[in-house]
Amino acid sequence: MTLVAGVDSSTQSCKVVVRDAATGALVRSGRASHPDGTEIDPARWWHALQVAITDAGGLDDVEAISVGGQQHGMVALDADGAVVRDALLWNDTRSAQSALDLIDELGATGDGDGAAAWAAAIGSVPVASLTVTKLRWLRDHEPANAARVAAVALPHDWLTWRLAGHGPGSSDPAAALAALTTDRSDASGTGYWSPISDDYRRDLLSLALGHDAVLPRVVGPGERAGTSALGALRPALGAGAGDNAAAALGLGLTPGDVAISIGTSGVVSAISAVPTADASGLVTGFADATGAFLPLACTLNASRVLDAAARMLGVDHAGLSALALSAPAGADGLVLVPYLEGERTPNKPDATGALHGLRLANTTPAHLARAAVEGMLCALADGLDALVAQGVPVQRVFLIGGGAQSEAVRRIAPSVLGLDVAVPTPGEYVADGAARQAAWVLSGAATPPAWTAAGSAEVYQADAAPQVRAQYAAVRELTGTRPA
Repeated sequence: MTLVAGVDSSTQSCKVVVRDAATGALVRSGRASHPDGTEIDPARWWHALQVAITDAGGLDDVEAISVGGQQHGMVALDADGAVVRDALLWNDTRSAQSALDLIDELGATGDGDGAAAWAAAIGSVPVASLTVTKLRWLRDHEPANAARVAAVALPHDWLTWRLAGHGPGSSDPAAALAALTTDRSDASGTGYWSPISDDYRRDLLSLALGHDAVLPRVVGPGERAGTSALGALRPALGAGAGDNAAAALGLGLTPGDVAISIGTSGVVSAISAVPTADASGLVTGFADATGAFLPLACTLNASRVLDAAARMLGVDHAGLSALALSAPAGADGLVLVPYLEGERTPNKPDATGALHGLRLANTTPAHLARAAVEGMLCALADGLDALVAQGVPVQRVFLIGGGAQSEAVRRIAPSVLGLDVAVPTPGEYVADGAARQAAWVLSGAATPPAWTAAGSAEVYQADAAPQVRAQYAAVRELTGTRPA
């Protein structure tokens, strides 16, 4: 049996799966936790990866490995390959004003419509999540650190680089930095690589950082990125992928399929044969891990909305689910706008959440639980609408992520989305997609191996409840602003 490994280095943890390269059958797995926060020393990712690999039984019998990772995080390296400062993660919103500045500045070089100019250039409009805005924040707030930046990588790029044996202290630092690699999917979330032209926009990098820098070589789908220094068999390294593209590969999504992932963030993503360029900024035009495209809408608030509601009500997640299902659809007019950590879609980085429609009749734990589930799902439904407005085909919806384990979420989602929803057997789809990519590298084939990871799914039927979306739409703009 030929074995391959896939890694999911997410915001909260690192997971490793080891699978049969031919069938995709799971052989073993391991995990390790990441610390909380929106900035982190990348060394913590490297340590967690090694712990997770050990927990998964090591790599000595593995022939290829690939890394899927959280998107957008800024890993800035100096000329010696050392990390300049803690990485700013996708969910760090301090660069919100930097995003606005970049939009204005690019608009000033053209017809004044900066958002349209960015969408035409990279398929997306900058928001605080994108790496390009974090580089601008660094330039404006930590100029000495910005001046030290010799190379910029993303979390999965940096981990692949470390697996290949590179790092600070190399005898040839310039060669080590030149060995950085990435893939189309993760590069398309930087803000300075275009899935439309399939190339870096170094002018946009310089606009943000103030100078040019080494950027990872973009490795094509199914191509080998290098050789791992870990593992007795010196495993081949896959290009890796951003977490959403890796999950799509793990699920085996094809055009017409949409994945709604309820994790730390909420993600609505779809496979498309053509790129998108949404000047409204609601849809980011990413690439996928197969050579196609992955238009995507992302919310900052997903499973943590359920966490917060359970905490307020003093129940566990099972208790929250039972309460929500005991209340009527629409929660008798109670609406939660779930912008608890600001929001990315729509772009409201300083917003707070809000509870609307309070009446004596709906001030019960059950109503609040229902409003929390419906509010989170309504925000995701807005993202789905945005994809449809861009011409993205929607035929099947897959619900994945930790939040999909909630019975209330599974049963309420079809009525909010207006579509039947398939819930695959729970799995580590990001790590599975990375493992499938590793098997693809070994095969040398034009397409990834035909695994069937998402073949078993329970389908929940749609029972439309349009009043839920309507009452949410009436109040979603009525939110507060976090104090400075």
